[in-house]
Amino acid sequence: MLTVDELREEVDAGRIDTVLLAIADMQGRLQGKRLSARYFLEEVLEHAAEGCNYLLAVDVDMNTVDGYEISSWEHGYGDFVMKPDLSTLRRLPWQEGAALVMADLVWADGTPVVPSPRQILRGQLDRLAGRDWAAYVGTELEFVVFNDSYESAWSSGYRDLTPANQYNVDYSLLGGARVEPLLRRIRLGMEGAGLYVESAKGECNLGQHEIAFRFTDALATCDNHSIYKSGAKEIAAQQGMSITFMAKPNRREGNSCHIHISLRGTDGATVMAGDGPHGLSRLGEHFIAGQLAALREFTLLLAPNINSYKRYVPGSFAPTAVRWGVDNRTCALRLVGHGPSLRVENRVPGGDVNPYLAVAGLIAAGLHGIENELPLEEPCTGNAYTSGAETVPATLRDALALWEGSEIAKAALGQDVVGHYANNARVELAAFDAAVTDWELYRGFERM
Repeated sequence: MLTVDELREEVDAGRIDTVLLAIADMQGRLQGKRLSARYFLEEVLEHAAEGCNYLLAVDVDMNTVDGYEISSWEHGYGDFVMKPDLSTLRRLPWQEGAALVMADLVWADGTPVVPSPRQILRGQLDRLAGRDWAAYVGTELEFVVFNDSYESAWSSGYRDLTPANQYNVDYSLLGGARVEPLLRRIRLGMEGAGLYVESAKGECNLGQHEIAFRFTDALATCDNHSIYKSGAKEIAAQQGMSITFMAKPNRREGNSCHIHISLRGTDGATVMAGDGPHGLSRLGEHFIAGQLAALREFTLLLAPNINSYKRYVPGSFAPTAVRWGVDNRTCALRLVGHGPSLRVENRVPGGDVNPYLAVAGLIAAGLHGIENELPLEEPCTGNAYTSGAETVPATLRDALALWEGSEIAKAALGQDVVGHYANNARVELAAFDAAVTDWELYRGFERM
């Protein structure tokens, strides 16, 4: 990490010449500008910079689409202000001479851009701060590594790609060694960018791996998550390889993003731990009960894409049942740790999740449980897949309907946010409904 004074020294010494000013878009991707470091220090540091407000009103392909209140042809597609958050200033070791700073989005009058993911999370963190609490979060991103470059993968239509491992390398040190040159570059790059790397391990899908990072405060974790995801792709590309975080890249195991969350007071003491059953405090019980109560309605924040829902297969380690359990990986919510390390792991998100939206949703759900003193059901001690419990929505269309009708979401996040991300889902559904897929061609080209 860098202070502004340290950045000045690096610029004067010629070691840094570029500053990336980045925002997180609706998909959690980094968007923004590459600025000359001198211009950043002399102008942007004090006056910020501008970017087109369509960055929160386009689809994945950057096509302008209808239905957004904050940005449209009728509103002229003006600018919003990208205000640097200097606490996020850091080096980018995998880009020569580069530093990066995350930005918050505000309008010209200084008011926040409410549907921006970072602002949505800040709103929920402010609610916690009003109780003298803070959220600590860790995200566990899985990805699949291919020996093909991104360009060759695109040109082949993503067919017949070569995974970096030819067999299941879950926990295999030998399998991990096959791709250690790439994994090591990613780990060291992230350390140099201020992230605290814990470990790397193989996973079940062919070429699938996970790099885990130390938990920290919620906003920093989400910033780190987005920087890591972008940086890992850049480092893979530099080696002529590619990695994907999409939730279900093929018929084998999908890429998950388990999110661990706990609450602490201003004195650092845990809020969720206590002398109740399973080591929970009464507040901890209410927090988990709120997670369960809102899970189906908030699934859109955890699984934002068509492909996200392909993970939810019984017996796949991707959850389907809305249940909680103590160290039970068949449940959507898994209670792990004890005492100060007690936390809830939400196993619903995939690798395609926008971390800011997901964590905001977890906090909003937990506060709903606390504010309404919701009772916590008994934990699931067996196979949650066969428990007969309600399940997470099976499709994006189902999740959208639950999201739009959610009074919990409207109360906690506001109608503007609900409407904005409902429109995003409708745009994705319309694009998918209009597509002619390979499946249809194989089924119908000759035989229908």
